[in-house]
Amino acid sequence: MLGDSAITLVAGETGGLVYRGYDINELVPRATYEGIVALLLDGAAPSRDPPERLADELRRRRALTPSEASLADAVPLGLPPLEAMRSLVSLLGGPAWAYPPTRDQGLELVAKTPTLLARYVRRSMGRSVVPDRPELGHAAHYLYHLTGEVPTASHARALEQYLVMLADHGMNASTFALRIVLSTQSDLISGAVAAIGALKGPAHGGAPSRVSDMLDGVGRPENAEAWVASALARKERLYGFGHRAYKTEDPRAVLLKQIAHRIADPDRLAVAEAVERAGVAALRKKNPEGRLFLNVEFYGAVVLEAVGLPRELFTPTFAVARTAGWGAHALEQAADNRLIRPDVRYTGPGPGLSWPGPVR
Repeated sequence: MLGDSAITLVAGETGGLVYRGYDINELVPRATYEGIVALLLDGAAPSRDPPERLADELRRRRALTPSEASLADAVPLGLPPLEAMRSLVSLLGGPAWAYPPTRDQGLELVAKTPTLLARYVRRSMGRSVVPDRPELGHAAHYLYHLTGEVPTASHARALEQYLVMLADHGMNASTFALRIVLSTQSDLISGAVAAIGALKGPAHGGAPSRVSDMLDGVGRPENAEAWVASALARKERLYGFGHRAYKTEDPRAVLLKQIAHRIADPDRLAVAEAVERAGVAALRKKNPEGRLFLNVEFYGAVVLEAVGLPRELFTPTFAVARTAGWGAHALEQAADNRLIRPDVRYTGPGPGLSWPGPVR
């Protein structure tokens, strides 16, 4: 047990997810992402309309200063977006970000991360950077900065709901990495860079694009059963299935499937549902005692495809969502800080070995 947290309850046995006492099933249909930022950072009760003061703060902070834009544009073009994001976020750091972290720093991280990422992506594509649109909410503004077009209300809301349910997830690998860094009395930006590094791996946040690759490989619903059987025979992983925390359905996967039914291409959705059925059945047959269900990444990939994001932006968008949780955990860690230094069980040879050569 690492310690105590009042931010998020992940109830793995029952399939529950709760932010500061509010169930994710109540939040996703009603809350804005700005409202979730207020809930996680400030403990403010969520509402259908974003807290106006906090929304104004995010709008004001998401524009880059000339020096920030100049630094961001110095990052070499053509990097994978997540690796570029890691460098771009690191460039925010400086003396003003010294320990301990502050609420304002948390808001700055939330506001500027999508702007930095979208600016880099557009420049890498040879497209001009678009001006800010202050009237757009956080999710819509992110899509607009990426595409250069104001998104439809349905796409903006679908992405916002994705950001809401990915905003935090307890002591996951990236959040743990961030809290370790903060426990050394380092700064929030250093912790966020460590968190992005942890999120890169396919065992944590790097799998949504691989779900899309898997669906491409299946092609048609009638191919799903044979494709799954062949993949398992080769001992390949079925991406989007299983979660270390959940022994039943991941509540985010259930919600994302509902969103996919509203906005996804029907043919793509049919393939996904066929793979879901074939995968769950095959895994249950292989291990009747196992409790493997879909995780957030399976229908998360379908939803992110539907709102128009290329798959190389799936994990960076996961990180955009998680900045709210990272900021909240940084503040909580610093409020009662102790150095996190896990112990390990030594399995090497015992003491008493002789030096193999003459002493010099």
